[in-house]
Amino acid sequence: MEFVSEKIIDAIIEELDDLADEQYEQSMEDFAEAQPVLFAWLFSEQFDLLSEDEKGYLQYLALIAWLSIVRVNGPVEAVSEDQIGEAEEKNFEVLENSAAKKFRDRLDPFFENTSQEDLLAFAEEAVLESEDDPESFVTREGREPIFIAMKTIVDVLTAG
Repeated sequence: MEFVSEKIIDAIIEELDDLADEQYEQSMEDFAEAQPVLFAWLFSEQFDLLSEDEKGYLQYLALIAWLSIVRVNGPVEAVSEDQIGEAEEKNFEVLENSAAKKFRDRLDPFFENTSQEDLLAFAEEAVLESEDDPESFVTREGREPIFIAMKTIVDVLTAG
């Protein structure tokens, strides 16, 4: 799997920002069609503890990750429920085994064995960007599930 650079991720974000609502919806539909199990997982009750804003944000982040990976590597085979479950379980284990006190420091082990550092940095920035901003729609409670979901998405889409 080729490396997805920050440059590609930023380009995808800019392109999405320039889309009309219908075009954005079409991008989401393309994502759902290409990765039906992954897309359904993003809408599952597993994410019920997230606010509606956080759910929408996670779906937006997932779309950026998917588009970035596809831009660099071409179409990715649809992932299975088992692949998602295994990757997610492994990621929660890594997080739980971290002895660090600060959330940012607890994410360090994820960067040690990844070939997709920029995608992970994107996920990290997405949940920590506005840590001190009371207007932020990622709550302290939402940071962990959103980061783990993004790490899981990166893992399953780049496993090939």
